[in-house]
Amino acid sequence: MESSSSAAAVETAVTVPPPSTFDVSRRPDTAGLVLNSPRPPSLREELVGVVGKAFRPHGSGRRPPRWAWALAALQAVFPVLQWGRSYTLKSFRSDVMAGLTLASLGIPQSIGYANLAKLDPQYGLYTSVVPPLIYAVMGTSREIAIGPVAVVSLLLSSMVQKVVDPAADPVTYRTLVFTVTFLAGVFQVSFGLFRLGFLVDFLSHAAIVGFMGGAAIVIGLQQLKGLLGLSRFTNSTDVVAVAKAVFSALHDPVSVHLRR
Repeated sequence: MESSSSAAAVETAVTVPPPSTFDVSRRPDTAGLVLNSPRPPSLREELVGVVGKAFRPHGSGRRPPRWAWALAALQAVFPVLQWGRSYTLKSFRSDVMAGLTLASLGIPQSIGYANLAKLDPQYGLYTSVVPPLIYAVMGTSREIAIGPVAVVSLLLSSMVQKVVDPAADPVTYRTLVFTVTFLAGVFQVSFGLFRLGFLVDFLSHAAIVGFMGGAAIVIGLQQLKGLLGLSRFTNSTDVVAVAKAVFSALHDPVSVHLRR
């Protein structure tokens, strides 16, 4: 009698119900993923939501008071009004040391970037000092580097040089560079106000790596003029034009001296 009951208990313990009898609702985490998987928002829905949050910081419910809306809008544009309340003297000392360290590196680096952009050295210093001061009151990231970069400087000079020669008319060249810089700033401010930073997520990793690799090649080719001591060089950035400029300068005095 006992053996039959124990055998029945073992049979009941090892009996597994068929897959069709599983109740998925008993595991809400799995059920939510399998049965109630949310549909990802479309680009239009995401744009509408981002713009709505930018203009209605308190959500879509009851309309907040005007002073609260104005304060939230100011804190969204100038985050320093929010985190500045908890700023301490210890953080200030650390920021001073970090600023001195970056200045020792950024001053010669910014002069080199100005040279890449075919501008005077002081303009490189301007772009290294002014943008960080503005970002300090309008940004929230502690890791981002604000200022000129080699890729932008080189691409800017190669683009504007197609319109005007910086050696023949430096005033017009500087005016065009300032205009392009101003328009780029207008686009960046617009992207920030409308919270369009999510558009970067649509750039694939392959596209970013390809852009960085191409920019490195362009920067390296443009340095051949100073590396080889060429007096004549091309303003184009493609490989064929640079190769023609290098081979056409083989009979220059400096090139002959370098070959010896």
